[in-house]
Amino acid sequence: MRSVGCCSRRNRRKSRPEPGRPAFLLVIMSKYAPILDAKLTYLYSRTGGSAIKLGLDTISALLRVMKVDPLQLPCVHVAGTNGKGSVSAMIESVLREAGLHTALYTSPHLIRFNERIRIRGEMIPDDELLRLLDLVEKADQTQAAEAEGRRLGTFFELTTAVAFAWFLAQKVQLAVLETGMGGRLDSTNVVTPLLAVLTSVGMEHKSFLGRTLEKIAAEKAGVIKPGRPVVTGRQSPAVMRVIADRAREVGASLILAEERVSIRRTSQDLDGQMLSVETAAGGWAPFRLPLLGDFQLENCALAIAALEWLREELHLPLPPDVIREGLAKTRWPGRCQVVSRDPVFLVDVAHNPGAAQALANFLKSFRGDRPVALICGMLADKDAEGFFKILRPVVDACVLVPLDSERNMPMEKLMAAAKAAKLPAAEGLLPSAVKNAKAWAQKNNGIVVAAGSLYMASAVLYELGYQV
Repeated sequence: MRSVGCCSRRNRRKSRPEPGRPAFLLVIMSKYAPILDAKLTYLYSRTGGSAIKLGLDTISALLRVMKVDPLQLPCVHVAGTNGKGSVSAMIESVLREAGLHTALYTSPHLIRFNERIRIRGEMIPDDELLRLLDLVEKADQTQAAEAEGRRLGTFFELTTAVAFAWFLAQKVQLAVLETGMGGRLDSTNVVTPLLAVLTSVGMEHKSFLGRTLEKIAAEKAGVIKPGRPVVTGRQSPAVMRVIADRAREVGASLILAEERVSIRRTSQDLDGQMLSVETAAGGWAPFRLPLLGDFQLENCALAIAALEWLREELHLPLPPDVIREGLAKTRWPGRCQVVSRDPVFLVDVAHNPGAAQALANFLKSFRGDRPVALICGMLADKDAEGFFKILRPVVDACVLVPLDSERNMPMEKLMAAAKAAKLPAAEGLLPSAVKNAKAWAQKNNGIVVAAGSLYMASAVLYELGYQV
């Protein structure tokens, strides 16, 4: 095990210490770098568990001061636990393929902050980001002073305000918005979407969203608005009841993707998977989805169901060939992403039991008789033991590494979770873990998987020199 990568406690240290945020989360290569870095530091001062404040009052006040009306933003609103980023990316890619002036808002980012805010696939330019960060900082101070007791905005509230301001200024035809946490009280939920989309709902963020699956589902279902339809895929019976009740309560039509779209995989390799699609309108010619894993089939079906509703009800130019081409061009790094072929090195943002199951299923179907080495770091609020128990049958070697985050799960707790899951693991630092795991995989014809957190994925991609 220690051949995969380890270090002594005495020598353990963060490879890239940074006071405000992990160094790998921001790569600036423009003339705006110094001042932009200072502005982003203002945002990062509002992060951490104590800075997470769910609610719509502050974001609403902030947008009002900025003279930004979120109700004027035509959008598709995507919520859920697992898959919402992939579904958002698929929908936006297709809309862009159709020639629409699109926007995409996602979180978190992998390498650069700018990744969160895109128009027609292009990240917000540094000069525009700088201008809007300056605007939002001033508005933040103003809105907090306007009413006694109103707090300053959180990182996500301020970032959402930047995105909405830019999208409206650029007169986008249709924005795809991914929620940050939950739905009902998520900062993005000040919009009235044309369509809501709910991906798979599972246990997450229990301290903020509720201790039961039903309570979490109710928070997610808060994106369903009166008279506006919602598309959802497979859910547990408990979750589906919550979604159906919410839809009925507000008079929203409920569209079940599995009743409208059937997808079958015909082959899979490192470049993606060939899919055959049947919809109510008929069958499609096979196409390649450049995203790996069984879970992407469900995500793809959900995206197709949403896109077909947009075509049928809003008469958008979305014939099957456009949808097919848009899906084939989808790019969503960090989700079963192949970053190396010799040896095979996968990066995945899986960080909860549901996502771990999806990753485990993929590895079972893909690995053959090849051994798998896992490099893992997790945040403190995650179910590490549940995560490890699911991956245990498909992992042959494991090294645990600390994350450059104040929310990092202490190594002692992470090791205890691995032990409880009967997953033998060593401790290491990221650079040596990556180097040693690759050497181990080369020697044993194995596969390396980095997973456990988006922070983990971004750190590994940075270590490997990946560019967004």
